[in-house]
Amino acid sequence: MRILFKFLKVAFVALPLLAMRQDKPLRVIFFGDSITQAGVSPTGYITKMTEMLKAQGKESQYELMGAGIGGNKVYDLYLRLEDDVLSKKPDVVFIYVGINDVWHKTTYGTGTDPDKYVKFYEALIKKMKAQNIRVIVCTPTVIGERNDASNPQDGDLNYYSRLIREIATRNNLQLCDLRKYFQDYLAQNNPKNEEKGILTTDRVHLTDNGNKFLAEKMMEALVQK
Repeated sequence: MRILFKFLKVAFVALPLLAMRQDKPLRVIFFGDSITQAGVSPTGYITKMTEMLKAQGKESQYELMGAGIGGNKVYDLYLRLEDDVLSKKPDVVFIYVGINDVWHKTTYGTGTDPDKYVKFYEALIKKMKAQNIRVIVCTPTVIGERNDASNPQDGDLNYYSRLIREIATRNNLQLCDLRKYFQDYLAQNNPKNEEKGILTTDRVHLTDNGNKFLAEKMMEALVQK
């Protein structure tokens, strides 16, 4: 009887606290470059995800936040991790970076070598996992929408995407394979093999349809159990 009383006493205290925890919205941060910076604009993918949650009556369950800065590469994310992510105490973080690490090799003669890309990426993950954050890693999308492997950076994007898939496996993390999703979509919806105008405005940054497609894929990853 005394054991039962102790159990009921603990339950009386713990259950309200558990309920409070469940009532608190899940804080989700999208950590990336200019695509994510634009994600919080009126037509951006993060805004569209918020609209999707409202339509499903789930807006109170999630708090979506963008942490994107144009031109950022993986080491830029590492340098601002504390201020822009960890200090906000997120429950979930999407890491979506890699376009500039590849693209800047051509446009500015910089970029990020594969070995450094992996080291900085895994350093990000290590710091987030230390705070029990659910990390979702994303492969980079496209630099050019041609579907016959003729975009100049296709080889590098495929290689860096493979590195992220390996990082996900090695660290037991959830993968949002945006590279594959975009390639599959363009194979079906770009019959003229255009270099832009389907999902992107300029080969990289997203059209309204591109933001909608990205929002749908991010949402699938977010709600995946």
